[in-house]
Amino acid sequence: MITQEMIIADIIAQHPETLPVFKQYNLDCYECQIADLETLGHGAGVHKVAIDQLLTSLNAALK
Repeated sequence: MITQEMIIADIIAQHPETLPVFKQYNLDCYECQIADLETLGHGAGVHKVAIDQLLTSLNAALK
């Protein structure tokens, strides 16, 4: 299960199937060096993405 406390780069590395979700939300995290340090919750806030919707979509991609 993906949570907002997880590091973005770790999510992408462990669950590459989430990459289309990041793209869907216009989050180019896979190209960003900050993704190695930034939590999903912080990144969503910076980019004004609703964290609850993002988490729902990311976790749905794991199924």
